[in-house]
Amino acid sequence: MSFNPAFSLIAPENQHHWRQVQPFVWSLADGAPREDPARSVMRTLFDKPRWLEAYHLYDEQGSALFERISELPEYYLTRTENSLLERYANRIITSAPVQAMVELGAGYAKKTIHLLKEQARQRGTGIFAPVDVSLPGLLGARDFTTANFPELRFNGLHALYEDGFSSVAKDIPTLFIFLGSTIGNFTPPTFIRFFTQLARAMGPNDYLLLGADRIKDAGVLEPAYDDSLGITAEFILNVFHNINRLTGGNFDTAKMRYHSWYNPDWAQIEMYAIATAPQEICFPSFGASFHWPKEERILVEISRKFEPARLQQQLKFFGLSPLAHYTDANDWFSLLLFKKSP
Repeated sequence: MSFNPAFSLIAPENQHHWRQVQPFVWSLADGAPREDPARSVMRTLFDKPRWLEAYHLYDEQGSALFERISELPEYYLTRTENSLLERYANRIITSAPVQAMVELGAGYAKKTIHLLKEQARQRGTGIFAPVDVSLPGLLGARDFTTANFPELRFNGLHALYEDGFSSVAKDIPTLFIFLGSTIGNFTPPTFIRFFTQLARAMGPNDYLLLGADRIKDAGVLEPAYDDSLGITAEFILNVFHNINRLTGGNFDTAKMRYHSWYNPDWAQIEMYAIATAPQEICFPSFGASFHWPKEERILVEISRKFEPARLQQQLKFFGLSPLAHYTDANDWFSLLLFKKSP
């Protein structure tokens, strides 16, 4: 299928990097600059200590498992953020007079309905462009959006965050949406790189809506990442099935267990896979292998927690001026609105 620039946010100079893979959904074309996910895995697995980048969690099975996690009673983040969006969508869209909304890591875009509804009500038109590595999630978001908001143009981008936002035209006023406290998955260097690149990609009339989970008692935090049904454990360990597919590796999830805890010194939840028996991990296509001894941990994901005032101050140094802060009655979660500084 050909690329149709008439209905796209993609800047003209970047359009040749994209190809349409489904109606209203585009992916990077062959030869376009992109991260090789298999090499990404190899670089971090051979680090010390071993770790993984969080986006590898979201293959088709991982995305489905995370949807189940978001509905668990222990996982307060989704419902708290959703209630904030429902309550404040009117103010947010009024404060951000844009033509387009680009959601980073949108998944099925279930919470974004409140923003889409206000964009359609207040402006009667617009573009919704979710960016996600999960194609099923994008297709689900497409079907829902086109059925319920026909006045909005859907442009799904099947890509990593950076590949998506760096391709967007700067002359279209855009609200970049980054929900779910996904920023908590970033290590400090990744955080700096991400916001440097995002601010550079934003135009003079662009805005950012950021969801951030706040520092709170470990008794609230730890159950949210180690639920009684074991779905979070299944989600975290599923990443090794994805890694085996990407790399030709031979991780055996029957020989590992899940462990998570809140690290107060770093204000982050840490989620590990721990070997319950020794494994010889081989990657024949890379000519590489390593011994994974019993009880050695691989850090699969982190979830950092934030002080909103400090986060607002920090993002000023990336050229993002704070406009508004919305929070819940418990002060558990924050929605932060920023505008690109002149």
